[in-house]
Amino acid sequence: MELSSLLHDLHLSSSSSSDKLLPNLPPITELLSQLQEKLIAASSQSETSSLIGHVRQLFQTAHADWLFSPDSAELQASYRSLISALIGCAALPLCQDDCGSLPAAAYQKIPSRAVTAGSALRALLEALGNWERGKGPRRGRTLLLTVAPPVCVFAVTHFQDQAWTSSSSRTAARNLQEELLRAGGWRDTAHLLMGDVGGDDEAGGREEEEKYRGILGGVLDVLQPQLTKDSWQRCEAVKLVFAWTLLQVTRPSLSPHLSRLLPPSLLFTDHYRPENCMLGVRCLHHIVLNTPAADLRQFNRADVLYQALFKHLYTTEAAVIQLVLSCLLDLLLVLEKPPSLPTPSSTRRKSCRHDDVLHLVLTHMEAEHKLPLRRAYTSALPLYIDRMGVAVCRHLRRVERVVLGYLEVGDPPEETTRLKILEVLQKTCRAAWPRMQCRLHVLLRCLLKLLVDVSSDSQLSDCVRQKLMKETSLCIKLLDAASHGQIQPLLQQADSSCCSSEVLGCLATVTVAAHR
Repeated sequence: MELSSLLHDLHLSSSSSSDKLLPNLPPITELLSQLQEKLIAASSQSETSSLIGHVRQLFQTAHADWLFSPDSAELQASYRSLISALIGCAALPLCQDDCGSLPAAAYQKIPSRAVTAGSALRALLEALGNWERGKGPRRGRTLLLTVAPPVCVFAVTHFQDQAWTSSSSRTAARNLQEELLRAGGWRDTAHLLMGDVGGDDEAGGREEEEKYRGILGGVLDVLQPQLTKDSWQRCEAVKLVFAWTLLQVTRPSLSPHLSRLLPPSLLFTDHYRPENCMLGVRCLHHIVLNTPAADLRQFNRADVLYQALFKHLYTTEAAVIQLVLSCLLDLLLVLEKPPSLPTPSSTRRKSCRHDDVLHLVLTHMEAEHKLPLRRAYTSALPLYIDRMGVAVCRHLRRVERVVLGYLEVGDPPEETTRLKILEVLQKTCRAAWPRMQCRLHVLLRCLLKLLVDVSSDSQLSDCVRQKLMKETSLCIKLLDAASHGQIQPLLQQADSSCCSSEVLGCLATVTVAAHR
């Protein structure tokens, strides 16, 4: 379609242009403003689709110099408004309350609208990218950096497998994102958000910095109005787009935006729905891993994170507990030195946050009977015992009760809980061996009973049985070493009248190792 015919179909003015190369065309800013108004005022879906098709044809047929120059603040504002109107045509319906979830029927028309809007945005990016490459690296860069953030947010919203997307809309959104990367010369989505600085000399460095500047700040500007305490739950997509954005950003690009990334993550973490809470904890964990400790300690941010996470140790959701314990393990290193580090002999080891977390975990473990929660606790416990080192002596009574209680109850078919508890006992024996002798008899009785029970359990696979017996034998070896060989006379009294040959073989490995 010719541009003149397109303008006629749109019923747009064709006042003379001051540009001698492009006579009889209205200023592009005037045209964009009229297109935006028509999109907003469209009364039906068919009218909206027709208008978007005309917008797409405009970017495909019009001369790029008329579309994108001069690159002024007015032009940038016009394109920003038009893109906002295009994206608004495929906007997700908002929840009326804080439930944050709508039935699938509410999103029925969104995929087709997203495909239509995405086609116009893709045509814009293709024209802008070609024009920039043809005119030089700095021509149109500011305009591209202006339109990129809302387009990126739109693409991320619609390429995820959610209730408001279909296979066609996800494909269209991925193609749009690829076109955005191609238009700006970005390598991948991480490069798109964080940018890149190149060049050795000052002038060259400034040029490369402008050329490969990231759009993280712009994306956050787009998301910020929807990330307040009262509004983030009304649109189900905004939390997913924010989390996707955050998880792409690593050191050192995350730290400058910390003040804008922390509050939404804390909001998600504080929500009553487990899936939102887990999303928030993942965001916080990523922030902890990718932010310098000094920045986290500034303004007591690390203490705020600790308090926000610590209260979740009282939850009964196993998936939340597992994520929180993993995040706390890394956050504690920001707040204090590991208790396992040696201290001067004149200095008394003081209780610290590591002790508070381990104390609470062990207390909850003692009374816990649900297998999912027991698995969550035991998966994290060996790491905490490692971190505590010799300071685990302060918790030996609770550790002993947890070990005894958890070894008595099976966790078929993989016996994950028992295997992790045996690992806990091994680490405890190595770290606090002088204190293990007084606990020798009660622990040995439990381990021997476990060997006998496992050897006769027909429900266990051979692989799991062998692994359990091997780890149990190692625990007995470590207890024997901690007690200076006191277990040897007891094991030598065992014969085929009291246990199977398989158990005797395991016990024999303990005595052989001791003789060596």
